Order: sequence, then structure tokens, then C-alpha cells
Amino acid sequence: MDSTAIRQRLDALITSRGEDYASLSRRLGRNPAYIQQFIKRGVPRRLSESDRRILAEHFGIAEQLLGAPPDSGRTLLPRPDLVRTADDYVMIPHYRVRASAGPGSLPDEEAPAAAIAFQAGFIRDLAGNPPEHLAILQVEGDSMFPTLADGDHILIDTADRLRLRDGIYVLGVDDAVMVKRLSLNPASRRLTIRSDNDAYPSWPDCDPNAVRIIGRVIWVGRKL
Repeated sequence: MDSTAIRQRLDALITSRGEDYASLSRRLGRNPAYIQQFIKRGVPRRLSESDRRILAEHFGIAEQLLGAPPDSGRTLLPRPDLVRTADDYVMIPHYRVRASAGPGSLPDEEAPAAAIAFQAGFIRDLAGNPPEHLAILQVEGDSMFPTLADGDHILIDTADRLRLRDGIYVLGVDDAVMVKRLSLNPASRRLTIRSDNDAYPSWPDCDPNAVRIIGRVIWVGRKL
């Protein structure tokens, strides 16, 4: 398997999980620059068998995707017909807009800044809608702490906004983009919009028609 493709795949996996090169290198018992050197410079030229096995187990993928020979037999998958291929990934757009209490552009008004790869089966299990309805934004501020922290990356389902229910949503209010927790009164069908951080105000008894729902938060990635 082409070494460049392996390095690109590993880099996409690290990005999609919100991890970093140094911590992954330490997991392998290597110096902190080991993974970065492999991905960016191609040094070493290929992963050792033990490193490959640890990384495959960590990310839940077949070792063949990291360069193991087809007959290595080492896989976390239960059947050979389920071995993941390079095409078994979906690319989710990442927008520069930050979900906060401040002004910002809405995701449908700008082109994505990048795309992050997720394993397709993981996305199918996570989201109830096709991947073209998903987007990644970055949280700004501490209004949703400790549930969401400043700098967290959130995956939102933009199609899951009509079946409104209790949960965390990205909202568009005038020219602001916010991430807040919504609670729906089952009798009046009115909304309570609140922050998980008690230092910030809540807004009870809101008209749902006055709030533009951008999407429901279904996953968060965080750098530790």
C-alpha cells in the first residue's frame, strides 16, 4: 500500500478524533515527535508491526489500512467481508464560523474551510440522516461549560431540526450563532433556552418560531 495514502489516512483519523501527534506518539512509547515525523516527513518509511497494531486497535480499523499485508490476519473486524477500505470514509465539512454568543456568519452562507474524515459506519450509527446534512463547527466561549468547552469541535445534524426535542442545538438569532441547551414544554410547546454554565442567563417561555434552528449537536471532539 502506498505510504503517502497511509500517512494521509492516519492524519485524517487523528484530526477527526480531535487527537494530537504527541499524545499518540506517547501511546506508542515513542518520543513526542514520532507520529508527526512519520506523517509530515515519511520518517520512518513504514510503521512497525507493533505500532501498526496499537494504532489499528486505538482507531478501531483494520491493520491493512495502515500498511499490514493482506494476509496478516490481524483485524478488529469480525468477518473478512467487513474489512474497511479507503473508500469507507465520509468527509464532513468544517466551517470557520464559531458557535458562540457573538456575531458570526451562518454555515450555509460560506464555503467550508476544510473537511474532516470520519469512518462511514461510525457516522451511520451516530446520525439518523445522510452525511451531507452534517457539519462541524468550533465552540467559542464557556457558556456551555462543563458540557462544551472553548475550542471544542461539535458535529451538528442540520436535518434534525424539525423534530424539536430536549437537547443541545446550534441556533441562529439575528446575525449571531449560538450553541445552547433547549428544553421543550410538552404542554405549551414553548422553549426554554439556557446555558449549562450557571453564570450565564436563561430564556424561558420562548416562541419556537422566533428561533432559527441550525442543527442539533450529536458529537463533540476535544483536545485533552
